[in-house]
Amino acid sequence: MVPAPNAPTRERSQPYTQARIMTADADATTIVLTGFMGTGKSTIGRLLAQRLGRDFVDTDELIEARHGPIPGIFAAHGEDGFRSLERRLAEELGCGTGIVVATGGRFMLDPANRAAMEPGARVFCLEADVDEILRRVLAHGVDRPLLAGPDPAARIAELLDERAAGYAAFEQVPTGGRSPAEIVDDIIARLDET
Repeated sequence: MVPAPNAPTRERSQPYTQARIMTADADATTIVLTGFMGTGKSTIGRLLAQRLGRDFVDTDELIEARHGPIPGIFAAHGEDGFRSLERRLAEELGCGTGIVVATGGRFMLDPANRAAMEPGARVFCLEADVDEILRRVLAHGVDRPLLAGPDPAARIAELLDERAAGYAAFEQVPTGGRSPAEIVDDIIARLDET
């Protein structure tokens, strides 16, 4: 049975602590949403957490709350520095149960992060095509360091191709042409089947 849709969820401005991660819901499997940027992981994660009455963690938001804006982290420490922060966070989140986690686009493609997160989790990979991703990313006006350059559509296609095998390891959830509510319904139906 799905809890009422007005169940509490974390707000963006509240830091998520190790104590909360450890005590979320010891009887529930953590749900992890992965996939490329712009596939709706944060939006779907928040709605899913509300519907299930669970706490929600967005890994990029948590890193920003603790270490500052991601473009600044890339500028000061490079991509390797950012990925190191993701690995530390994966170890922390992997200890929790019963939460909904929206990850950064490469988060679950890192073998160390996957090893930390996957054993106690059900992982869904949200997917969309290049045009849909570009439209969503541009609509939000967020600085995306990995898309810097003259042709962001070509860069998205290149990155999707590089990551295809990694994303294919997870249960696929199409998001193109579907409302967030329809996507959440799809995920809940899949959870109910197991």
